[in-house]
Amino acid sequence: MTIRIPHTKGGKTETDEYNKDRIIETYGLEPKQLIDVKGLQGDTSDNIPGVPGVGEKTALALIQKFGSIENLYEKVDKQEADLKGKQKENIENNRELAFLSKTLGTINLEVPIQHTLEDFKVEEWNKPKVLELFKELNFNRYIERFSLQGEEDKKEEITDLFKIVDKTKQEAIKLIEEQKQMIFYAHTNEDKKSEKIIQETMVGLSIFDEQTQEAIYLPIKAEELQDFKPIFENESIKKIGINLTKIYILLKQEGVDLEGIDYDIAIASYILNPTNNKLEIEKLMEQYLNIDVKEQIGEEPKQQQMNLFDTMQTGEETIEINKQMQQKYGLYSYAISKIKEITVKELEEIGALTLFYEIDMPTVEVLSNMQWNGMYVDEEELNQFGKELTDKLESITKIIYEMAGKEFNINSTKQLGEILFEKMKLPIIKKTKSGYSTDVDVLEKLKKEDPIIEQILDYRQLMKLNSTYVEGLKQYINPLTKRIHSFFHQTITATGRISSTEPNLQNIPTRFELGKRVRKVFKPKEGKIYLDADYSQIELRILAHVSEDEHMIQAFKEGQDIHKQAASKVFKTPIEEVTKEQRSDAKAVNFGIVYGISDFGLGEQLGIGRKKAKEYITQYLEQYSGIATFMEEITKKATEQGYVETLFHRRRYIPELKSNNYMVRQFGARVAMNTPIQGTAADIMKIAMIKVYQEIKKRKLQSKIILQVHDEMMIETTEDEKEEVKKIMKQSMETAINLKVPLIADISEAFNWYECK
Repeated sequence: MTIRIPHTKGGKTETDEYNKDRIIETYGLEPKQLIDVKGLQGDTSDNIPGVPGVGEKTALALIQKFGSIENLYEKVDKQEADLKGKQKENIENNRELAFLSKTLGTINLEVPIQHTLEDFKVEEWNKPKVLELFKELNFNRYIERFSLQGEEDKKEEITDLFKIVDKTKQEAIKLIEEQKQMIFYAHTNEDKKSEKIIQETMVGLSIFDEQTQEAIYLPIKAEELQDFKPIFENESIKKIGINLTKIYILLKQEGVDLEGIDYDIAIASYILNPTNNKLEIEKLMEQYLNIDVKEQIGEEPKQQQMNLFDTMQTGEETIEINKQMQQKYGLYSYAISKIKEITVKELEEIGALTLFYEIDMPTVEVLSNMQWNGMYVDEEELNQFGKELTDKLESITKIIYEMAGKEFNINSTKQLGEILFEKMKLPIIKKTKSGYSTDVDVLEKLKKEDPIIEQILDYRQLMKLNSTYVEGLKQYINPLTKRIHSFFHQTITATGRISSTEPNLQNIPTRFELGKRVRKVFKPKEGKIYLDADYSQIELRILAHVSEDEHMIQAFKEGQDIHKQAASKVFKTPIEEVTKEQRSDAKAVNFGIVYGISDFGLGEQLGIGRKKAKEYITQYLEQYSGIATFMEEITKKATEQGYVETLFHRRRYIPELKSNNYMVRQFGARVAMNTPIQGTAADIMKIAMIKVYQEIKKRKLQSKIILQVHDEMMIETTEDEKEEVKKIMKQSMETAINLKVPLIADISEAFNWYECK
């Protein structure tokens, strides 16, 4: 059999054809010997390490001379290889890598294949099946490219899907009251001049009637929203829509409370696929209904949109625009109804309806209210802190210039690289296409080389603090409320954790004192106080529960110091003799295990060798055998079923576990171990917040939840409500779930965020 291989050149379109003779002519080797070349040279694209310092030219020369890796090392052993200098050292010191790389580069011919070449002949597609698969995967471009869309598959017109009808506000309100549900899409316009929390104004409502399959579009002026106030505030009328957190704030800004929040199609879609970040209405319509809005409606004339209410009754053009808007927003409300129908079934299929209705949907109101409440910022104190940082920056800049022997732009990677590696002759750690790398990892490795490095790291820290947490925070202080109203999201992280943006209040530094001082500017309203409740080691407690490890369960039940216990077992030291350093190292192992830390990662963290770090992990897993078993079984189960779940059936799919790439599979294994722990902790915190929020609401207290940072919840309260709210927080958090170990919430009080805990 003659084998010919087309080899790409000059891009993807041109190819050269290679056969046995061409390979011998080009490389001076038999085709099979290229495996030995690959073994020495390596291949980064296939994760084949090769021998350090041996490139293609050297590898070819060595195999041309010795014939194979085996022959090369046979000559090396007999000292007949005639290698010199660095090349000799590299070859001799990396024997195992060379043979491993050859193994990795060799195709396994012993696989028991049941098929013949005849079975792999290309046949005509089964077009209906391919079309069905492409629709499922949203390969819309390929459906068109391969002409898979037959006449019978043409997309339905809007008029085939639902009717657009004209109704008055009163008729729409009556319809909603009778049906006890409101399927709607809120049409908004940007209002950049507004000083409100969300700079948008509601200008229209599209309402869908499931019984008649009719859509109503109602232009709404701000004052007309009051006509819908009884509807929005009626808890017994279910509200079904998308991005209901935003709607909550928009209505609150007009003095309307949104009650009866029932179904948000974006949150349902997120639970079904937590790595899907395309949760806007039009993306979901493409995904679930195969509807392309632009194809159906066309581009909306934006200029005219703003004048809709002024010119609606005059001129044919305006009537046409109004009709287009009716179609577009009517289509949105229709889609919300249909997507709800589909996602309810899919949530039921994966056992996630309880998670959706009892955890994630009630969380919508909690987070919306939290954003509305915001956190007061003492702007004067923030400015003073900024002045202190700029003074320190000026001082440290002068020190760096003196050490460098000249002035330069410290923020310029190019200029900094030239100073450090050309002028000061520091060892080059890493080079990039654009020059010397001066990232934080490089600088950390150079710390002992010259004191200028410490100054540069401090300079960068101060710059980030000033730009991100002083100047950066200022732009988010609302001019009316003097508060920062961060957006809290529950559809961004793959584990179910709540995240914060604009600004990210969960990311304010806490590891170094100067960074932590940013928290001092966040204060309760005069006459009020902060209560901060923090779960104690919640992830380790969940790990104890799911792994059923007897030692860890015993430690938590007896109220032992879990890190001391781990240190005692890992270092084989009586618990009363465990040193601070041993406890600190054991703590790193404890938390590292939760996140699937590698020996390399632990070694870097503790500043110890990889071998020592591996010993720590091995000893830990020997002592905590339940955890070792859990880690092994959860990864195996995830590989078999393709996903992992939290205790509340929040699912995360992990296709990485079936990757051909070792590093990708390792990432998948870490995700498989960590997601059930971190995801369950996030679910527990949501349950606790819901319980606290509902209890405060039920008792008609003034206290308000203002912040959530992973395992921590903060409330702004009054002195006279303080003790009552403390009890509510502790009770709600510690009874959020029954585990095999107790949940503990520690509560502190303070007059600014910095002093909490």
